[in-house]
Amino acid sequence: MMKLSPLFSAILMAGLTAPAFATESGEAGIQADETLIVRGSSFDDYKVDNASGAMRGDIPLLNTPQSVTVIPEIVIDEQLATSLSRVLVNDASVTGGSQKWNREVFSLRGFELDSGNGYLRDGMQHWSHYVQPIEILERVEVLKGPSSMLYGQSNPGGLINMVTKKPTVERILDFGFDIDEHGSTRYQVDAGGKLVESGALRYRAVGVKQDTTEWREYTNGEERERDRWLGSLMVEGDIGSWGTLSVHYDKTSDKAGIDRGAILDANGDVVGDRDQIWDMPWAFIDNNIENYGANLNIYLSSNWEAKLGFNQQNYDRQRLDSLPGDHNVEEGTYVVQEYDRLDDWQFTTAYIDFSGLVQALGVDHQILVGANYLDYRYQRTLARGDLITVSNDGSNLPSAPVFGADDYKVYDPSTYDYYGIYLQDLITFNENWQLLLGARYDKLNDPANGDSDSLLPKVGVIYHPVPNASIYLNYSESFVPQGTVINEGPNGDEELNLDPEMGTQWELGAKWELFDQRLMLTGAVFDILKDNITITENQGGYDITTQGGEQRHRGVELAAQGQVSDDWFVMGSMMYLDANYDRHDTYQDKTPVDAPEWTASLWSRYMMTESLALNAGLFYEGDRFADAENTIVKDAYVRVDAGLSYGLKLANTDVDLRLNVENLFDTEYLGGGSSSIDEDGLYNGDVAIGTGRTFRASVQFAF
Repeated sequence: MMKLSPLFSAILMAGLTAPAFATESGEAGIQADETLIVRGSSFDDYKVDNASGAMRGDIPLLNTPQSVTVIPEIVIDEQLATSLSRVLVNDASVTGGSQKWNREVFSLRGFELDSGNGYLRDGMQHWSHYVQPIEILERVEVLKGPSSMLYGQSNPGGLINMVTKKPTVERILDFGFDIDEHGSTRYQVDAGGKLVESGALRYRAVGVKQDTTEWREYTNGEERERDRWLGSLMVEGDIGSWGTLSVHYDKTSDKAGIDRGAILDANGDVVGDRDQIWDMPWAFIDNNIENYGANLNIYLSSNWEAKLGFNQQNYDRQRLDSLPGDHNVEEGTYVVQEYDRLDDWQFTTAYIDFSGLVQALGVDHQILVGANYLDYRYQRTLARGDLITVSNDGSNLPSAPVFGADDYKVYDPSTYDYYGIYLQDLITFNENWQLLLGARYDKLNDPANGDSDSLLPKVGVIYHPVPNASIYLNYSESFVPQGTVINEGPNGDEELNLDPEMGTQWELGAKWELFDQRLMLTGAVFDILKDNITITENQGGYDITTQGGEQRHRGVELAAQGQVSDDWFVMGSMMYLDANYDRHDTYQDKTPVDAPEWTASLWSRYMMTESLALNAGLFYEGDRFADAENTIVKDAYVRVDAGLSYGLKLANTDVDLRLNVENLFDTEYLGGGSSSIDEDGLYNGDVAIGTGRTFRASVQFAF
């Protein structure tokens, strides 16, 4: 019998009792426009008109001089997505990387997103060293190009902003269950509503219990399993008529066996069986993450608003690893190393924004003045054991290691903090022309490397030839402080102080709303240059970091999102990318790993009747290099998905039934991750293997 955690049980009880209490009386004193989220049917629209993360406000996408994709909750639900990778596949500008150590890595416009600065949650930087709990999200925003002017340190490719579900006045009580053909299950409850008669106090609670059985197996035949649970609660209240205050808490516990991934030979073929896991069956990674914080909105006047936010993220992890490597294909052996690592991250973020409308010099100004702050602390403890040679057939696998207290090395804590002050002005001259001006001053305090500061600009020009279209040109910059890294080696550790990575971008784009504003077409041409490239590679079982050179990515993006007709909804995109190291001591004229020239995605829904819908998806990824030397190629592939959903009403309960097939034609393909062959002819790699044809079914009850 499945055991539920105390927090999960509490959230379930809150969902069953609080909405009932809230409906005992009417909604006196609450106007319709005060409801923050309106619950929609199972067949909502794909089109979203604004992205809160792009300009730190509810500014229409037509008035945003930047390429942005918003993936709404309805698409996430239709695809029965269980991870961020299954969501971001809907944007061709995002490609997946390694999935080892039960985490996900992504590249945006060919630049890999860093766990510490590539992700936002509700507009605040979020440490993303784990599989994100997408069940608490109402949408995912892909902000393309440098965004350092608003958010400080970030990659030149862009940012991923995860927008969480908010409390509602309207009662919500949804219960869902899904299962796949391998026996993996997921239970979800999503509850919300008012806690007092007036609706001035409301909540949103989400609980998830997931047990996963993966299709790949260890060499001794054991299955790889994953056990995850999530609890989330947000409570929001009105402070008279002049503001709102919300508090939130969520906790994720996620333990899984380790699957480092596949290794490839010189021809790009998988060494061994596609379902073979090289890690030891006893290897695991145990993540425990909690977030808590508060947000305050103050209505200063009819035109001005202040927003303040704070979030504390605590993340501790144990990684008992076997570090498989040095595969000798001819002899049928490889080497594992006993390894136990304990990590503790603390990520504190805060911000304050003032935004409003001003008329000056005969033109309208939409002003944003703000500041944000980040405090980062990290502590690591690890032990290394013996190097052991094992056979590919799993006949001589070592037992799990037992380390003593003296085997562990405690590293000095790594800490830094920074803050940034920014000013943004969206100037509207007339119905045709707008100008965006922005600047940021950023200050980094790093005890190990000394302090540094920077000044970053952003400029955008927008022309509206007609009210439902815009053409824009922007220039923006990015920076990522690199701090100190430790290069581990057989002769000891070497500490390096690295310079910041700097990026600049020019982007020319257009946006056009068609069919009575039901369909959005977008296109963009971009040119991004990145200096002081930092590369970390595994050399002889040790991660070695080097820095230097120049990297240039040029590309074209096209996208369509919304309704083509009353019954047909689409979300499609494509990208052409020319990515190269223009100047580098080692990789001159090479293409970065996992940066394909062509990518495309399409997800669609066709309404057969008011209750019956068909879904179809097509995802293409072109040839990519698996190694930095560009000698191993991962072949292009096309994956086709399909789905069928049916809605019915039983008594007072809405029931949605869904059947999805991922990889309908059982195409064999390779996902993200790298592979290499060293000078001794030994193979290493962490390439994700594409899942074969998989059936998923779900049922959802809305009470």
